[in-house]
Amino acid sequence: MPHAGRSIWELATTLVPFVAVIVVMLVAVDRGYAAALILTPVAGLLLLRTFIIQHDCGHGAFFRKRTGNDWTGRVLGVLTFTPYDCWSRSHTLHHANTGNLDARGFGDVDTLTVKEFRELSPMKRLFYRAYRHPIVLLGIGPAYLFLLRHRLPIGLMRAGSKYWVSALATNVATAVVLGGLIYLFGLVTTTLVVIPTLLIAASTGVWLFYIQHQFENAHWDKRPDWSFHEAAFRGSSHLDLAQPLRWFTGNIGIHHVHHLMSRIPFYRLPEVLRAFPELRQINRFTVPQTLRPLMLALWDEDARRLVTFREAAGR
Repeated sequence: MPHAGRSIWELATTLVPFVAVIVVMLVAVDRGYAAALILTPVAGLLLLRTFIIQHDCGHGAFFRKRTGNDWTGRVLGVLTFTPYDCWSRSHTLHHANTGNLDARGFGDVDTLTVKEFRELSPMKRLFYRAYRHPIVLLGIGPAYLFLLRHRLPIGLMRAGSKYWVSALATNVATAVVLGGLIYLFGLVTTTLVVIPTLLIAASTGVWLFYIQHQFENAHWDKRPDWSFHEAAFRGSSHLDLAQPLRWFTGNIGIHHVHHLMSRIPFYRLPEVLRAFPELRQINRFTVPQTLRPLMLALWDEDARRLVTFREAAGR
């Protein structure tokens, strides 16, 4: 269960440094000290941590009451360029259907089986190959997602006015914040500080999300063989990060535990590993080991593992 005092502390130790770093960068760059942009990775990682808190709010894991979670998440969504209600709905569907081959398409990385890929037209195969390329997955994709796609309730346009309100209200609030910064520091300075910060947070976040479910021995099934608990636990990784990356990423690398019990606050996930040390080695990855999974692209239903395009062609 979340502890209000600890949650407020985590929020404060994230937002105060984030705002401070952004202000320092804006003032310095505005006065001609472009070297201040060296702080961009720090600002990006702090923004990523802000998103992790928003993520916990979506799971009802940051505060005990839903109202506190929802309004904290909505406010943070202004900073992360992410409409909270839209994202929360999509992410809930992702958790409910992770590893389910019959329920793909919401809040996940598009993944085809080898058979499905072979049945595509040449043009669609080319498009899928481009989509799965690391440059698109970690560069173009995150930029599109956070700068463009989140501006509308894509995928939820007919799901109710709530999602339109969430997207448009976030747009307006974000525009007001950006307008204020542009008024104080100018368009060029604001752009040089805000956009790279957002893109570093977005790309790092997508990299984390990718490795959490896209690895060779991941777990996928079709109904009726699919099991929520099996898919959540076996189909999620443990990205074992060293400090300070573990702090910046809000322990989200302990993803197999998170998917099994999403109501555990991010700051309590390490407690689970300490209590059950046998969980440390399940689907464990270190940072260097995340390079190989970036080449994986298709689910081989016969071999029951993710394979590269080359491996699929050789079968």
